[in-house]
Amino acid sequence: MRAKLVIGSVAVALLVSACGFHPAGSRPLPDVLRRVYIDVIVPYRVSEPPLETSLRQRLTRQGATVTKEAASATATIKLTNLKEGRQVLSVGPDGKAIEFLLVTTVDYEVIDGAQVLVTPGSLRVTRDYSFSDEQVLAKEAEEARLREYIQDQLAELLLLKVETQLSHQAGKVVGEPAKVVQPQATPADATPAPAQDPAQPPMPAPTP
Repeated sequence: MRAKLVIGSVAVALLVSACGFHPAGSRPLPDVLRRVYIDVIVPYRVSEPPLETSLRQRLTRQGATVTKEAASATATIKLTNLKEGRQVLSVGPDGKAIEFLLVTTVDYEVIDGAQVLVTPGSLRVTRDYSFSDEQVLAKEAEEARLREYIQDQLAELLLLKVETQLSHQAGKVVGEPAKVVQPQATPADATPAPAQDPAQPPMPAPTP
């Protein structure tokens, strides 16, 4: 049974590799992301968001240099409207919430000065968890860990989308413009040959 599981795992790994999928941290980065600056705009920022930390670590693992200034980078990943929310999914018999849905969203774009490299987009990741009044401290710690996990997933999704769009743009082949063939001009002194009546015998060639 164990041998079958090992063979199955190897087969899946080979299949995934053949399909062009690369595990996180092993995908080749587009050249424009070799030197990148991360610009996270968060109002009332106290500490670095987990999204920024995770994104920097992923880029570094893939061989990128994350610069401290946008001027020294070939691309800037701009993140705005990073928001975290919590929604009630279900309540208990006493009317108190017992299940929540954590929602985290962020807007992104990739620019190089005034040039837009990746058009603006938005990402959203959700996770649900249960809550108990008897385990308040444990559940609060669990929620904090889930929020960090969600932002880590946002970093992975963001990088996948950015890499895909940049690679697609780099792979485009621009075709040559269609060539317009001008008709050959007829000499002004050329006299058109008279039409030959099919009922008449062919005219003899002129004697030199």
